Amino acid sequence: MRRHGVSVPVRVFSRLAGRVAGTGPPNLFLTLGRHRRLFWGWLHFAGRLMPGGRLPRRLSELVILRVATLRECAYELEHHRRLGRRAGLTAADLRRVRHGPAAPGWTWRERLLLSAADELHATRDLSDATRHDLLAAFGDTVLIELVMLVGHYEMLATAITALRIAPDQPRSGSD
Repeated sequence: MRRHGVSVPVRVFSRLAGRVAGTGPPNLFLTLGRHRRLFWGWLHFAGRLMPGGRLPRRLSELVILRVATLRECAYELEHHRRLGRRAGLTAADLRRVRHGPAAPGWTWRERLLLSAADELHATRDLSDATRHDLLAAFGDTVLIELVMLVGHYEMLATAITALRIAPDQPRSGSD
């Protein structure tokens, strides 16, 4: 049985995901879940990037927050601020990410990842120097994953904006 175009498995999964995130069922899941085949395929792919990626969770959250900032995507900003805190980002990190790689206080690796996110956002490419530095710091598997992570969250920001998906409301008592 479907309610509002969302199947029972999608609704159940969304409720569980909301509990983990400290919200009600994520509006993103309830919206994309109206296209069941696409939803489950997307979810599998997205899970390979985050939380199942090779990039440490704290760093992947930092990259996602930078993309959300550059795209001015309130949904992803709110959602990933909560997840980022759980992954070890501090309140100072969350404030500083708005100012990007030039902000003082980042480690060399953090600055490199933020610079790469900015380059990919601005040019849809990496300079040879940035690519070289990323390969030296992280290796080719993480470089591939980083490019896919940034591209994925750029795509999500587009979908969230175009589909007018409202940010999730925190459950009472959650962060």
